[in-house]
Amino acid sequence: MPASTPVFSGKTIAIPETRQLDVLAKLFEARGANTWRCPLVSIHDAPDPAPVRAWIERGIEGTFDLTIFFTGEGVRRLVGVAERSGVRDSWLNAMGQTPALCRGPKPERELRRLGVPIIHRAAAPTTDGVIATLDQLELHGQRVAVQLYGTDPNARLMSYLAARHAVVDPVAPYVYASESDEAAVLALIDGLVAGQVDAVVFTSQPQYQRLRHVAEKHDREADLVQGLANTKVAAVGPVIGDLLRSSGVRVDCAPEDRFFMKPMVTAMSQLWSDSEA
Repeated sequence: MPASTPVFSGKTIAIPETRQLDVLAKLFEARGANTWRCPLVSIHDAPDPAPVRAWIERGIEGTFDLTIFFTGEGVRRLVGVAERSGVRDSWLNAMGQTPALCRGPKPERELRRLGVPIIHRAAAPTTDGVIATLDQLELHGQRVAVQLYGTDPNARLMSYLAARHAVVDPVAPYVYASESDEAAVLALIDGLVAGQVDAVVFTSQPQYQRLRHVAEKHDREADLVQGLANTKVAAVGPVIGDLLRSSGVRVDCAPEDRFFMKPMVTAMSQLWSDSEA
């Protein structure tokens, strides 16, 4: 295409993002895309804040020898609970005294913004990457706090820590809930099948899980498979990328190392430029 033509000119990009929907949509729209906004999940504080407050208090008391942070969203939600409980400064000070391991760049970015030092980084931004890093640490009898990814209990990590004789203390500071009504989700599936969507971009596992759940509930699994097979698919990072691939969905592009929205848009821009050349 001519150099002056925006890379996504005339293309429709489906965006199931919720929290930063406008930000992601504008990144594509600035490059000429039409966006199909269909937020599939929403994120909320844990419905019962008492266990989260108790976990924070144990951190303040110096109970933990290591804290594992899985998501930036989790860090933000924990700070919110600490603020509402009047112990924000005490908790951040305690976190500064406790070695932290971050699964990926998002929780690391949030902790650095708060002034909390990062001692360990996962070998890769996945549960397996966390485990590979933990392999290098002494865990026998250590008290390990784990901020979970949503409410996923992460049985693989829990089993690993138990086998290493660590004392594990998990917390789930936020939950995922449905966002767009099912009619809107079914309309998106129809759009995929009809070729009205040129690409769909996934930024979290629950987005695809909700899409698949609605398709299964309405006997539209075959349509979803066909629609995604005929559409370019982008993943913001390896966690959602691995889920898509394990579900039989082809992933056409993903950032190579910085797993944020802007690098994902850049990767898709490059993919499109190469395909149009």
